[in-house]
Amino acid sequence: MELSSLSLTFQALMACLYYSLWMANASRHWAKRRCSRLCELLRRHFTRLYRFLLSHYNPLCIRIIYLFSISSVGLLVLKSLKLKQPSNSARDIDMFFMAVSAATVSSMSTVEMEVFSNSQLVVLAILMLIGGELFGSMLGLQFRKEQLKQQAMTKSCVESVAGSSPDIKDDQFEMESSAGPDPDRIEAGMVGSQSHLIDSKDLKYNAITYLGYVVMGYLLLMHVGGFVSVMVYMSLVTSARTVLKDKGIGILIFSFFTTISSFSNGGFIPTNENMLVFKKNSGLLLLIIPQVLLGNTMFPSCLRLLLWVLKSMTGRAEFEYMLKNSQEIGYFHLLPHLSSLLLVATVLLFVVIQLVFFCAMEWHSEALSGMNFYQKVIGALFLSVNSRHAGESIADISSLSPAILVLFAIMMYLPSHTSFMPFKHERFAPTNQDKAKKSMGLLKSLAVSQLTHLAIFVILICISERKKIPEDPLNFSVFNIVIEVVSAYGNVGFSTGYSCSRQLKHDGVCKDAWYGFVGRWSDQGKLILIFVMFFGRLKKYNMRGGKAWKLN
Repeated sequence: MELSSLSLTFQALMACLYYSLWMANASRHWAKRRCSRLCELLRRHFTRLYRFLLSHYNPLCIRIIYLFSISSVGLLVLKSLKLKQPSNSARDIDMFFMAVSAATVSSMSTVEMEVFSNSQLVVLAILMLIGGELFGSMLGLQFRKEQLKQQAMTKSCVESVAGSSPDIKDDQFEMESSAGPDPDRIEAGMVGSQSHLIDSKDLKYNAITYLGYVVMGYLLLMHVGGFVSVMVYMSLVTSARTVLKDKGIGILIFSFFTTISSFSNGGFIPTNENMLVFKKNSGLLLLIIPQVLLGNTMFPSCLRLLLWVLKSMTGRAEFEYMLKNSQEIGYFHLLPHLSSLLLVATVLLFVVIQLVFFCAMEWHSEALSGMNFYQKVIGALFLSVNSRHAGESIADISSLSPAILVLFAIMMYLPSHTSFMPFKHERFAPTNQDKAKKSMGLLKSLAVSQLTHLAIFVILICISERKKIPEDPLNFSVFNIVIEVVSAYGNVGFSTGYSCSRQLKHDGVCKDAWYGFVGRWSDQGKLILIFVMFFGRLKKYNMRGGKAWKLN
């Protein structure tokens, strides 16, 4: 009896075990099917979203979504990582400000750089890299290439349907015969047979593909070369290496961060004082100057020179097509031959003008104190180059004369493609000009100029900081606010900072810190400047507006 009961119990347990295993297996297969269905559903949604973006390609909207997305992700990652010192803390608004400043390559700061850990510095460097102009333009080329592919597929489907119907073909032939050759079907001067048209379309597609590879190679080569050169210099020069050792910053992370920041014109440096602690290391400054120029203002000219060299070496038709048809390629930085030469002349002349004025006004000033003749010239050259977009500094900007600050403000305001002979960019203009004029004419007439935008931003910040302006007029002067707004709008990063010694009423609690003037603003003022940084990063999409209200 006991054996039978034990047998029944054992059989019941085995049955329960088998049933549990069967249920687990069934639930696993069910979960697997649900997961596969979910993945398939997500894939379909992302495919539809990608096709929608291609069919309704709007560079401005895509760039806004892109910058806001990487800034938000950067905030989450920065918050998840620990600061260098456990006692340090940073508010969410300040961390978001730093993420936006890195993503828009503005280098405006509300937190001292030395509070960030190595992992957080890597995050900021990645934000500057993917938020930089070259990386964003490379993604734009990929969109352009996929858009051409989709247009070719759509056109082939329409032609196949038209070819299967004789009536449609005859009607189409009559329309083309009466109207003459269609301008939209003329590519690179090729008008004639269908085979020439197909070759032209393929050549344009291949040219854009090759251009993407060239920009990617340029990006990699400049970063690798800059990283190696900075790392070798910091390893060999004792004075520079000692500065990093005293601050607890590794040579590897400094070289990695500085190279990305300089080439993308981000302006951030891992030290609190920016490049002020290296103002006597002229060799390091000379290594950074080419990275700043080749990563922004001089890139279009260098790109055209590189394409000419590749054409001479390979003899491929794609490079010749790019050089002769920069307008059809639709790449903002690919300029015609004359425009590239004028851009080089403009950049060099602006640097020379600033260098001469700076040496004349500041040669015996506090900004260049303790430096010999050679170090002063290189330091002045470094500031002149960085005043356009990079924002790295070897001096306290607030100690410079007002005339130099006004000159720097003008340089910060000018776009990177400014030339003595202005040339029109139609990279973002719609294909149907008449339709665009009818639909956008009113908006363009009501739009305001760039200077008007800056005036509005300055007024809004003066309203947000209205309590501090009368209490601390030397620090919160309108001139300092204008410099901060123009610097954020130009995505430069020059700042007059905040000094406790300039307070009229010393509260005994104030402590000087190595971050920008905006670090002392209210949360409302910081949010306004965040918007200014976003707006400045997107200003090239509004260069043709505001004719009716134009003040400049």
